[in-house]
Order: sequence, then C-alpha cells, then structure tokens
Amino acid sequence: MAAKTDGGRKMIAENRKARHAFSIGDTFEAGLCLTGTEVKSLRTGQANIAESYASIEDGGIWLINAYIPEYKGAGNFFQHAPRRKRRLLLHAREIHKIAVAKDRQGMTIVPLQLYFNERGLAKIKLALAEGKKLHDKRADEAKRDWNRQKARLLRDKG
Repeated sequence: MAAKTDGGRKMIAENRKARHAFSIGDTFEAGLCLTGTEVKSLRTGQANIAESYASIEDGGIWLINAYIPEYKGAGNFFQHAPRRKRRLLLHAREIHKIAVAKDRQGMTIVPLQLYFNERGLAKIKLALAEGKKLHDKRADEAKRDWNRQKARLLRDKG
C-alpha cells in the first residue's frame, strides 16, 4: 500500500479514531528521531498510529506505541524494534505549552497524522485534546446523521 499525497504532503498514517474519541484543541507539527530502516519502512506507507500516544518524559516529548514495521530489505542485523519509543522534536516553548496544558487542564497529547512534508522529512501532527463523554459522542453522531440526511433530501429535491 503506497502512501497518499495531500497538498504537497505524502500521508503515511492517520489516527481517525482520535476525532471520534477526543475534542481536538491546539495542533503542533513535530519532527521524529528515526533510524534509517524506519525511514525506509515509512516510505512504503505501512505505519500505524491508531493506538499510539505522546508522553512527556525527561524534558522532552516521546511517541509511544506507534507501529513502524521492519524494513524487509535490510536483513536481520540492522532492524529496529517496531513499537519502540521515538523522540519528538519540538521547540522548547512548544514543549512547555504542551506540558502546562497537560498538567493544569488535564489534556491528552494525541497524534493525528504521520506524513512526509514537502522537503521529504517525516513529521507528525500532534493535538492537545480533551476526552469526550458518551453523550458528546452521541450528539456528534446525531449531528453527522442529520447532515447526511439533509444532503440526501436536498439532492433529491434539487
């Protein structure tokens, strides 16, 4: 499965569950510290960030539980661990802003998208998010259903 291009970006993985389970706030673009086999594996477009999250440890932000499969062409000696912790590259003021929001407001750091930017560098889009309650999820689903039904009615009438 090849990665999709989106406005100059080459999309690798997207966390679609995040928009359902969380109310998305501020977003940040972060770089990733990757090994060579991880970058080659990402170029095939087979990564998964659906169960991953970001955590603040040792004065930095780390991506935990993201799945980047082993690169088949590298042999056994040069392989990486598919679910290892990966350091995220952000400015100090962005790390501070995220840490304050996480500590004071109880927000969660959720990865939304993993992609290659225009220059070919691997980036991840993070969001400060707040967990939705069950009634919020139901309201969003009802609103989505109504918009779908409204579009059908307008299409049939017009």
